[in-house]
Amino acid sequence: MRNARDTSRTQGSRQDREHDDGPGTAHDRPSSMEVLRQARTQLAELTGMAAETVSSFEQTEDGWALEIEVLELPRVPDTMSLMGSYRVDLDPGGQLTGYRRVCRYERGRADPHRPGGH
Repeated sequence: MRNARDTSRTQGSRQDREHDDGPGTAHDRPSSMEVLRQARTQLAELTGMAAETVSSFEQTEDGWALEIEVLELPRVPDTMSLMGSYRVDLDPGGQLTGYRRVCRYERGRADPHRPGGH
């Protein structure tokens, strides 16, 4: 009887390990949408400027990298407003670890230094 009890205890602990992925696994990581929301919110809090769109989003070895378009200076007409494109880096948990403006442009103009710009 003792052998049967030991076997069931061993099987139970093995099943627990199979279902418990431990810290730092996919269960602990935020979803892509959560990362997008966190990045926009954190950048807006730090810069005081509203994030309008996310133009680039990728998972990296260190977490996440995004490019977020921000309205820096509203003008009339709106096509003359100044926009900033910010590179935002987040850790795997979605916390902002750094950001920098990579370019500034008028809303109504294509950027000749970026793909698709003429």
